[in-house]
Amino acid sequence: MDAFLVSVGVVALGEIGDKTQLLAMMLAARYHRPGLICLGVLIATLANHALAGLAGQLVARLLDPDILQWALGISFLLMAGWLLIPDRLDEAPRPMRGLGVLTATITLFFLAEMGDKTQVATVALAARYDSLTAVVGGSTLGMMLANAPAVYFGARAADRLPARLIHGIAAALFAVLGGATLLHAAGGLGG
Repeated sequence: MDAFLVSVGVVALGEIGDKTQLLAMMLAARYHRPGLICLGVLIATLANHALAGLAGQLVARLLDPDILQWALGISFLLMAGWLLIPDRLDEAPRPMRGLGVLTATITLFFLAEMGDKTQVATVALAARYDSLTAVVGGSTLGMMLANAPAVYFGARAADRLPARLIHGIAAALFAVLGGATLLHAAGGLGG
């Protein structure tokens, strides 16, 4: 249950103001089909985070457990810092002629999520926790909690959220996870 809840919280908080959230708002403004856009975000996120989770589990299997603990602790601290850097969408998505709303959303969202903070977080969480299903399910729910309102309420609602504060909370959560993981690696938490 910890893996699921931590994944939901970290990804939902980390996604506020993220480039993929901005993309979701832009798609909603362009296509005016919020149901299909949310379905596309869900499908793209499930695929992307499943791959990220599998990568995280592979890393966990390949690394010595002691090295993995140190690597995870450091990666969580790096994620905390990365969350404090605001995202922006450099260029609007180009029209994808011949593709429907659903296909365009899946394609654009899947590609935009590659190498994104929430994807990297999913890799780290899957390496940290033993439950791929809990991590992918939690990170996907977190993504939907952040993006569905952005799609339905558009840019006006998102502009009113204190993105800097929310990113600060997510960064603090990652810092706590990183510190606890490093303490555990150093033998300070036992087990």
